[in-house]
Amino acid sequence: MSTISINYEAVRRAVVSRVPCPHIVVSDFLAGPSLARAVSLLPEIRAGGSFPIGALELHPELKAMMEDFAGPRLKEIVSEKFGLDVRSAPSMVTMRGQTRAKDGRIHRDSASKRVTILLYLNDPEKDWDHKGGCLRFLNGPDDVEDYASEIPPVGGTLVIFPNGPDTWHGHRPYVGARHTVQLNYMARDGRARYELVRHHVSAFCKRLPFFG
Repeated sequence: MSTISINYEAVRRAVVSRVPCPHIVVSDFLAGPSLARAVSLLPEIRAGGSFPIGALELHPELKAMMEDFAGPRLKEIVSEKFGLDVRSAPSMVTMRGQTRAKDGRIHRDSASKRVTILLYLNDPEKDWDHKGGCLRFLNGPDDVEDYASEIPPVGGTLVIFPNGPDTWHGHRPYVGARHTVQLNYMARDGRARYELVRHHVSAFCKRLPFFG
């Protein structure tokens, strides 16, 4: 059992922003001692890209938190907030520890991901302003400077958005440590099943001692 306290009620109270697409930002999903504890337990990730949590050696306390995070309580809240039933949707969880110069390019997430949830686990004292790496919801697919909202990836902040035709997002270039947990509620079509299988194979391969 994890002693890291997750603030689900803050998600329930959050107002859904509609511009440029429906999304929720919760600045205190993890806060105080819970945030400090989670940050202290983060695994060392030296490479860029996304890692399935099954490929990482997680401290039991952090693993318990991740299982809770991916479980039914948040699914219920997300279903209610967005009027989108994801209660039985498969969950896929990945983690990033490093951001590369090529990351953050303007994109929409794949259609197999019905909902994207980002949890930032960075040092809350770090100043991200004007240094890149801040998530932007964009007004279109062409210009990262044409944005409707910007969210610094400060520790404990949660961002939730259902994927759709207007969910363009990205960030200005940033290179360095930037810890993010990404939780996706997946569709049940063939493409989503393929992505889930690939996710599990990737987790297995990345745990092999000769990987990389």
